[in-house]
Amino acid sequence: MIRYLLLFVLTTPVTAFANSIEIYKFENAEQEKIYHSLTQDLRCLVCQNQNIAETNAELAKDMRRKAYEMVMQGKTESEISEFMSSRYGDFVLYRPPFKPMTWLLWLGPIIIFIFGIIFVVRFMRSQPDDVVAEKLSNEDLERIKNLHAEQEDK
Repeated sequence: MIRYLLLFVLTTPVTAFANSIEIYKFENAEQEKIYHSLTQDLRCLVCQNQNIAETNAELAKDMRRKAYEMVMQGKTESEISEFMSSRYGDFVLYRPPFKPMTWLLWLGPIIIFIFGIIFVVRFMRSQPDDVVAEKLSNEDLERIKNLHAEQEDK
């Protein structure tokens, strides 16, 4: 009896936190491919940069359900992405469209890279070219010769 009680106590926390798994049935493999591609490419707005396939947030569940319904209605992947984008904004897309509102998003890394190159080139040119090495004293030359001789002896 104690064993059963112990088994119950050890397994209860695991089953208490188990989430329901959504199972969708598709008419053909193409629909399933579109659905899985969409759930990988759509960002969950609630979670920290996860796609809707990886999270169990309520919003992600609703987005998956809506994507499934639209796939079953025969909508294309681009039509569903457009719908999600119009409903939730371009942030929902991992690859937002290239339009005036997203130009900085697309061109920002290139602009930052160009400014970085300009900064490095200007910094390098501002450094003096004619750095004259100080002359070594006779003591320093003698010490260097002794160090080389010690190294050769080893």
